[in-house]
Formats: sequence, structure tokens, C-alpha cells
Amino acid sequence: MRKLFFSELSSCKETKLHAATHSWLPLDKGKLSKFTAHSSSSSSSIESLMKMPEPAVLPHFKPADYVDILAQIHEELEYCPPDEKSCLYLLQFQVFRGLGETKLSRRSLQAAWEKAGTIHEKLIFGAWLKYEKRGEQPISDLLGSCGKCSQEFKLLDFVSQISAESHGISYEDESDEFQGSPVVHLRIRDDMIACDRRKLAALSTPLYAMLNGGFRESYLEVIDMSRNGISPIGMRAISKFSLSGRLPYLSAEAILEMLDFANKFCCKGLKDACERKLASFVSSRQDAIDFMECAIELGCSILAASCLQVLLNELPECLNDEQVVMIFSSASKQQRSTMAGNASFSLYCLLSEVSMSISATSDVTISFLEKLVDSASDSRQKQLTLHQLACMRLLRKDHAEAERLFSAAFTAGHLYSVVGLARLASLRSNRHFSLKLLDSVMSSRWPLGWMYQERALYLDGDSKLENLNKATELDPTLTYPYMVRAASLMKRQSVEAALMEINRILGFKLVLECLELRFCCYLALEDYRAALCDVQAILTLAPDYRMIGGRVAAKQLRMLVMENVEQWTTADCWMQLYDRWSSVDDIGSLSVIYQMLESDAAKGVLYFRQSLLLLRLNCPEAAMRSLQLAREHAASQHERLVYEGWILYDTGHCEEGLQKAEASIAIQRSFEAFFLKAYALADSSLEPSTSATVVSLLEDALRCPSDRLRKGQALNNLGSVYVDCGKLDLAAECYINALKIGHTRAHQGLARVYFLRNNRTGAFEEMTKLIEKARSNASAYEKRSEYCDRDLTKADLQMVTKLDPLRVYPYRYRAAVLMDNHKEKDAISELTKAIAFKADLNLLHLRAAFHEHVGDISGALRDCRAALSVDPNHQEMLELHHRVNSQEP
Repeated sequence: MRKLFFSELSSCKETKLHAATHSWLPLDKGKLSKFTAHSSSSSSSIESLMKMPEPAVLPHFKPADYVDILAQIHEELEYCPPDEKSCLYLLQFQVFRGLGETKLSRRSLQAAWEKAGTIHEKLIFGAWLKYEKRGEQPISDLLGSCGKCSQEFKLLDFVSQISAESHGISYEDESDEFQGSPVVHLRIRDDMIACDRRKLAALSTPLYAMLNGGFRESYLEVIDMSRNGISPIGMRAISKFSLSGRLPYLSAEAILEMLDFANKFCCKGLKDACERKLASFVSSRQDAIDFMECAIELGCSILAASCLQVLLNELPECLNDEQVVMIFSSASKQQRSTMAGNASFSLYCLLSEVSMSISATSDVTISFLEKLVDSASDSRQKQLTLHQLACMRLLRKDHAEAERLFSAAFTAGHLYSVVGLARLASLRSNRHFSLKLLDSVMSSRWPLGWMYQERALYLDGDSKLENLNKATELDPTLTYPYMVRAASLMKRQSVEAALMEINRILGFKLVLECLELRFCCYLALEDYRAALCDVQAILTLAPDYRMIGGRVAAKQLRMLVMENVEQWTTADCWMQLYDRWSSVDDIGSLSVIYQMLESDAAKGVLYFRQSLLLLRLNCPEAAMRSLQLAREHAASQHERLVYEGWILYDTGHCEEGLQKAEASIAIQRSFEAFFLKAYALADSSLEPSTSATVVSLLEDALRCPSDRLRKGQALNNLGSVYVDCGKLDLAAECYINALKIGHTRAHQGLARVYFLRNNRTGAFEEMTKLIEKARSNASAYEKRSEYCDRDLTKADLQMVTKLDPLRVYPYRYRAAVLMDNHKEKDAISELTKAIAFKADLNLLHLRAAFHEHVGDISGALRDCRAALSVDPNHQEMLELHHRVNSQEP
């Protein structure tokens, strides 16, 4: 007999608390035992599911109309001086990050680095890119093995790029008479250093005044310099510098003496030369700390920049060093200027970002954010910085200061900061004022999903659910409404309905908290196999994830669930993987692979399969992690080369990926090597002759040993190439063979063949089979809509939007139909509805064209500029922008 799961769970003794996003299940032994009992005695445990936390107040720049802000930034980038571009790209980065668009925000950061107008910006954004790509060092190493360097990971040799300062005053007229002898001896204690009076005087105005300006020293042949902090070695070096303009090789200590002398006597050229020489000594964190103190004290910007680069290159680790933190947190405005020039805002943006990721509520984070606020120079920067600092103050329960900052950000124009004000009012038990704040915002503009979500926090019963439903209608990507509705259904003991609700979002957005809630639903149903599937999927995505309010490791819960399910053999696992892969059950497939990785199976192959699934689930970071694990666990050199090729290909280095495939084939012909080469070649070349090569490579792959899962994919790809070449019979044969070995997605290819043969009915039927078989079938409905009459097309596309609201084609289709029916406002509204939660080039492009059609040139231009922020090189968009721009009055 199975053990009761919850009686086991109640024995968990872990007490360490972690940052938690919710608390689904109680740890109280009595309540846990009731949870799996009859429904009449489970209400107290179900009630605990309702105690989920409020959605976080996000510390991001979230303009009410992101399209307008992106358009403004794009216009400013067209006309601003080159040295202002980096700051604009940084703002663009913040907008995309607030939208959750990771790829677009990374691209904006790359642009900020590429367009950097100063050395300080170059090194700050280079360090930021390195920090963002801190898990990608192996990719840089792989590129190095292909003879290609990743520039962002290299330290800049910026000293040579900065033009040298003039060496002081120039005396071209040799007839300019000096009052004293041509040689002056400088005494330093017992040493005498002979110097050329004219050359030494030329180093600076103060020295000229001293040596030829009527002072007593102007007539002396021996001048005592013992009290000026310079050693004989340093003075001799200064004398030589006055003659040659070059510094001899000296120790750092001697050069520091010379730098101090240059600072006292305003010798700009000498100071510049000393800074450059000292910069070459900065090679470690401690060097940077030691020299930075001197650089700040003496106002040495070149030396400070060299130190700054070394410190930033060690992010995030260097922020655990108190000396480093002190340098950045105690710097005055003038000292910040010495360190970062005019890039102080960019510097503290980076430091705040890193510090928040380490500890959002630490004193260090607050200090950096305060410096960031002080560095903000325009309204948009102030909105971001005030809001970020307010969020951190809120987390620290510093409510009075948080309210002041949220209010300042809101007044500056950051509408989203009203969320912080509403939360603070609620904490004072003034929910009525929270609602009043939100209502005032919503009445002044087109409401957004987050506004209704926030409003729901201060309501109960049906009103709460109505607002959550409206939030989902306006922004279906918001997670919180689905979770509340599911928990509400659980409370009413409608577990099956709760499952349906949480499956709505998991159908298009893989969220750990939602998987955890579904795990709890399955436990309530005592479906331990399904619960095991979800907890293993969670562990695939986040190996250290903690559940039940952060109190229990997911790995421990998995072990408890495992005791209540029948164990699978390796053969069982492979059969399950085939079944789930064939039914397009990606989460189920992930779970099976996780279980198989515990066996003695070839781990490289399994991690590779895992990466393919994670890419399909739109989890690129987790997919890359799995690919790197595949590389580490490769059983042979030729297998390792294949995984290296995929790593390079997936990060945009197609040519280098091809090199790895060819190197693998040279060692041993294998399915995966030929498949990689075919895939990369098809993507890298548009030449007609390439198709024949790709066909040959895929045929070579199919002759090599592999399993049905991969051979089905190869047959499907081969069919696609044949379709593109017009060889429909060969394509159909490939798709049919793929279907015979369980590659369900081949139904889509076969449907295309039927359609090209003018058999729409056959195409429709083929797509219907895919819809019936596939667990995830939004794309199948979308494809089937192409083979239907208009009414059925409309129904299929409505189903697509219901299953996956992030797919943009249905919105575009419906908008086009409305435009054809001369319902221009409705057509634009349909696109606006989707643009509100998804920054998509095609949606913006179509809306821009519609705006142009109805004569709204300013609206068209705004959408063009926003779309070009998403893809600056889109040719059709560039042409539309040029045409619309020429029409603007």
C-alpha cells in the first residue's frame, strides 16, 4: 500500500527560509493529513492556497505607452550628437526590459556599447555586456577555438586611444631670456639633480614663474626641493622628461611621487604621462583599489578609468569586497566625474542592477540607487531611478521614504509608480484610497492589464474576479490572475476546474510558480505521476528551486512523490519519451528526460534532447545550460564537436557551427553531425544549389544510426527542402515515413503538400489529425486556418488566441478582415489590443500601414519608429518609414 504523501511531507525538518513567491501548502502535520482525505475535511488545507502573495511591484521602467517612448527614442537617435546615443540606447534597454523582452533589451545594450562616444561608456557597457553574458564564457572560448574573438570579453587598451596632453608651455623663441643660469641644481636632501632651467620651466606656468618670474628662485643656481615630497630618483626622472617628453622605466611608487609633483605644480603633460604609465600597472582588483584612491584624490581620469575597468570586469564578485563598495558608495559628484566622466548615470545603472540581483534590500543597493538618482539628468531617467529606489525602500519596509519616492516618480510621469502608492495605502488599511488612486489613473487614459490586476488586490468576491478577468483580457501574459482564479476554484473544491485554469497559461508561458500550483492540484487529486512530472519539469528549469513558500527543496518533494509511483525501467522511460514526444507533450518529455538522467544512460544525448525541448518551450537560457551539459558529458570527441557546433549556431555563429560539424564528420560520420551541417547550411545560404547539398547531407544523416525521434525530425526537414524545390512526391514520401515512426509534426508538412496539389480538404484533414494528437496545438490550429473557408478560419484563429495569445497572426488576420470591410477603427483597435502586451514588429508594421491609409501620418510615423526600435534593419519597415516621414508636415 502506498504511503500517504502528506504524512511524509510533514516530517520534513528543513527550517531555512528562502525568498518565496508564495506558500501553497501548510507544513502543519494535521492539516497535511487532511489535504488528501475526503473533500469534506480538506477545506482548511485548500484555504491555504488562497494565501498567495501580491504580485511584486516591479523595479522597471514601465511607461504607460511604451510605443510612444520607443518612437521618441528612435527619433532622438536620428538627430542627436554621437556622444548622446549610448544613453538613449540605455533607455531603450530599460523599456524592453520592462516589457520582458530579453533579446531586444540585450540588443539595445549591445548597441549602447557599439555606439559609445567615450572611453568610459565603452568600458561600462562592455562590462555590462560581460555581466549579462556571464554564463556565456564557454561560447567565447569556442569562438576562440575557431579563430574568432568575442570583443565584449576583452579589456580595452584605451590608454593608447586617448590623445596625449600638451607638455605645458611651448617656447619656440630661443631669444626669450632667462634671468638665472641655464642649468639649475635641485637639491633633495644630500642629492643634487642638474636640470635644464628652460626645459623644466616649460613643464607648467607655476614652474616658469618660479624659475623665471622674478621670484628668488629665478636667480638661484641651487634650489632646495626637499620639502616637496619628491625623491632624487623621481626628480631625475622629471628632469629627463623635461628634455625628452618620455618617462623612463620606474617603479609605481616613483611614478606616484612624480604624479603628486605634477599635480602640485600643474604640469599637465607630466601628469598625463604619469597617469598613462600607472594605468599599465593596474592588473588586479587590489591594484585597482589602491590606485583608484590616488586617482580620485588627484583627479586623474585616465588612471581612474583603468582602475574602473578592472573592477567592473570582476562583477558581480567585486561587490563582495568592502573596499570596492566604499569606492563607489562614498564617491562625491566630482569624484564620480573623475571615475566615469559623463557616464556616471550609466555606471550606477550597472552597479545598481548587479547589487539588486545580489541583495535587493542591502545598504549597498540603496547607496548605489541614491547615487543613480543623483546622476539622473532628464525626466525619463528620473522616473526610472526614483521608481527603482522606491521599490527597494518598500522591500525594506521604509514606507515613508518609499511613498515620497513613488510620489516623485509618479509626478515625473511614471504612471506605473501608482502601484507602489496603492500598496502603501493598503498597508495603512486604506484600501478605499488605493482604489481611488487607481481609478483616477484609469479614467485618464486607455486602461492596461496591470491596472485591473492591481485594482483586484483591494476588492473581494465577484468584484475581485471581474477585475482579474479584465486584466487577463487586456494582458493575458499576467500570471497572477490565473493563479488566483485557480486557487479560488480549489477553495470551492473544483480541482479539475482549477487545473484547466492553470493549464491556460502553461499552454503558452512556462512559469515555475504555475507549475508548482499545478503540482499541488495533482496532489489534491492524488495523481502522483502527474505531480512527479511537474516537479521534475521544475527541477529541469531551476535545479535549486524551493517550494511551499521556500521552505522545502523541490528535490525533497520529488523524493517523497517518487515513493508513491511505480518506478520505470530504462526501457519504460524510452517508451514514455517516444509517446510524449510524439504527442507534442514537451513538459512531459522534459520530465522523462530528467528521470532518465539519473540512470546510467548516455547523458550527453539526453542533455541534448533536453535542450531541444527547452528551446521549443521558449526557455533559451535553460536550453543553453543543457547544451553545455551535453558538451561536458559527451562520450567522444566527435559527439562533443557536434554539441559545440549547436552552441555556436544557437548563439548566432553559423559559420563556426558549420566548422564544428565538419570537424566532427572528419572524425566519424554520424547522424547528428550531418544533421547539424544540413541545418546550419540551410540557414546560412540562399543559393539554389544549397538545397541539393542539404538534401545530400540529410540523406547521409538518415543512413547513420539514430533513434526514431531524431530520424523523424530529419525526414520532416528533408520533406520541407523537397517542397521548396517543388518535388512534392518526394516530400510526401518523407512526411509519410516520418509519421510511420511517430513524428507527429509531419502532419503539417503533409498538409502543405496537399494544399500545393490544390487539395484543401486533404490539407484540412491532415491538420485536424495533428490537432487531435498534439498536446500543444495552438500552432496547428493556426496552420489549419489557412485551409478553411472564412467562417472556420475565424473560429480556428479565435481558438489560437485562446490557447496562445502571444501568437500574432490571428490579430493581424482579424484586423485585415475588418479593414477589408471598411471598419478602420475596429481594425486598428484589434492590433492595439495585442500591441499593448507584445512588442511585435509585424503588429506595429500593419498598424502603421493602417494609420497611413486613414491619413493619420503622425500615428503611422510613431508606429514606424517603434517598429524600427524592434528591428532597425527591416527593409519593408524602413521603406514605409521613409514614405511616411516624407509626408509629415
